Amino acid sequence: MLLAFDTASPTVTVALLDGDDVRAEAVSTEAMRHGEQLAPLIEETLALAGVGRGDITGIAVGVGPGPFTGLRVGLVTARTLGLVLDVPVTGVCSLDALALQAVEAGDVGEPFVVATDARRKEVYLAEYDAAGDRLGAPSVARPGTVATERPVVGEGAVLYPDAFPHRVGPVRPAAAWLGLGMLRGRAERLPPEPLYLRRPDAEIPGAPKPVS
Repeated sequence: MLLAFDTASPTVTVALLDGDDVRAEAVSTEAMRHGEQLAPLIEETLALAGVGRGDITGIAVGVGPGPFTGLRVGLVTARTLGLVLDVPVTGVCSLDALALQAVEAGDVGEPFVVATDARRKEVYLAEYDAAGDRLGAPSVARPGTVATERPVVGEGAVLYPDAFPHRVGPVRPAAAWLGLGMLRGRAERLPPEPLYLRRPDAEIPGAPKPVS
């Protein structure tokens, strides 16, 4: 069974899959509390499915792009569980999960864009063809510089409707689709490392400047 979870957005999402069958899933009720909510949500999901940790045969984890703190919580948890349970851990681009969900739900039938909130008045985004295959690497940009009339999936279109007036599909990634994307070969398999597109806000201070 595949345990999948994503912490690349303000919402923590967890799912347990047995092949294409989503056995159970859980979503956080409070935003921006990844560290407090991920472990309990994993236990809740396993309990809903009626299985234990020993039944897990693999882990899929969202690698972003997303905020530094949220991604770190998810990836540290995934690597730790993988080590303890001795199961493989696979990273999946969180934007790919949104793209797959939009295509499978029939929300898009032409080339489209996935855009999520990058804060600082920016978005993380990637382009996809009509089948949901990503066209190039994700990037980070100001909405005005990447404005488009194409369909846009994700929270970026909610936050910046002037730049992305054709909003469709889901707003935030869902762990079930992240897992399905990996299992179906519809999402790129990546190392369980954070997909950072810019430097984190918190940095180690440099050497003090000399006083003149």
